Amino acid sequence: MAGGFLLEIRRGTQSALLVIREADPPSSPLDVWVAADRVEARGGGSCQAAALPAGVSLAPSSCRGLRRLPGDGLHLRMRLRRPPPSADLVFTLRESLKPQKNYVFYCQSCGDIIVKDRKFLRVLPLPSENWSALVEEWCCHPNPFARSTLHPQHGDCFLGDTFFLLNSGNESHVPESPMCCSETGHHTSQSGSNSKSKENTRVICKRCKTMLGETVSSDTIKYYVTQVIIQPSEGSFSPTPRSQFLQSMVAQCLVELSSAKTTFRFTVKGDNGKIYILIWLLNSDTLLVESLGSSSSHSVFTLFGDIFMPSSGPVGTWNAVKVLYQPCIKSRNKDLADAWENDIGVHPLKFPAETCLELLLILGLSTTSLPPSLRCMNSFQVRISCYFSIKVLLLGKKIPGAHKPFQSKGLSSVVV
Repeated sequence: MAGGFLLEIRRGTQSALLVIREADPPSSPLDVWVAADRVEARGGGSCQAAALPAGVSLAPSSCRGLRRLPGDGLHLRMRLRRPPPSADLVFTLRESLKPQKNYVFYCQSCGDIIVKDRKFLRVLPLPSENWSALVEEWCCHPNPFARSTLHPQHGDCFLGDTFFLLNSGNESHVPESPMCCSETGHHTSQSGSNSKSKENTRVICKRCKTMLGETVSSDTIKYYVTQVIIQPSEGSFSPTPRSQFLQSMVAQCLVELSSAKTTFRFTVKGDNGKIYILIWLLNSDTLLVESLGSSSSHSVFTLFGDIFMPSSGPVGTWNAVKVLYQPCIKSRNKDLADAWENDIGVHPLKFPAETCLELLLILGLSTTSLPPSLRCMNSFQVRISCYFSIKVLLLGKKIPGAHKPFQSKGLSSVVV
């Protein structure tokens, strides 16, 4: 019997790739039936069928390129009779935060309340990270903003690409509010002193000790969007699996920035200044459909990880963005990372170092869940990750003009 299937649909090209996973051990023979709204695999006296999601309609007569890859399964390409409804992938923090409303900030990891009943009078976007350097280039006279700092006043919320700034004065905290990490050690070198100073600015959750952000000044705190959940005061905290939430927020950042800044290459940097991941956004029009098949034939980590549970039914469907990636830990791809860092066409995304490592791990697990033939394309790593209504497919593809190939390697690594 087949071990489930994976269907990758491209809205833009109105095409689909169907991979019917091979059962373990392989069973023979296997008959595959493709209808407009249904896929069936028959073999060994049993039949496994999966109805496709509403809005997905295949064109069975267009099936072509059928091939079987040992250890992989059957591959089949086809056209769509009609494309699925377009998905609004861009959901931003700017849309969720409104002035004159009360919000509660929760630690995403443990649900502890960080900021209680905060009403914002203004919710304003911050300029890009390198705005001051750009002013230097544009102005023919000394930078008029050289001594200026963009710090929020009481009642302000300033939104950056991966964080938001709040004024800490008169903040309505509950007893379990975040605190500045005061753990210090004996440092004798200058670099050690810098590290100690950096540690003293970290804002951590008092209950679970997770890093939430950092203090920017005596009255300004930076919270990272991957570390906190913001909900209206009248709502209640609803826990979300960490990998779902993390990938959802990173994907939203990628889609929003690629749309607003017309940039498709990103470096994921830790708060320690190190580059952990190189990301190339390929497209955001993918719809992924996965069927687990029999549990005995598909017992490993699935493409969609902890959100593909029995309660979600026999078929899971996710909108996706497709991304090429490379890990940069332990000096891997150092030359390429340095080139990207100095390229003005590459946009940096900053997160806590621990969060970057979480992304690396999720990416590695997801890559190994793919059919073997799809784990590497033109020497790039392939990956699919998961989150709320958005899904990330990290596919490898050779990029023209890349300084050196993204090499396929065994994973202990990365997202989106």
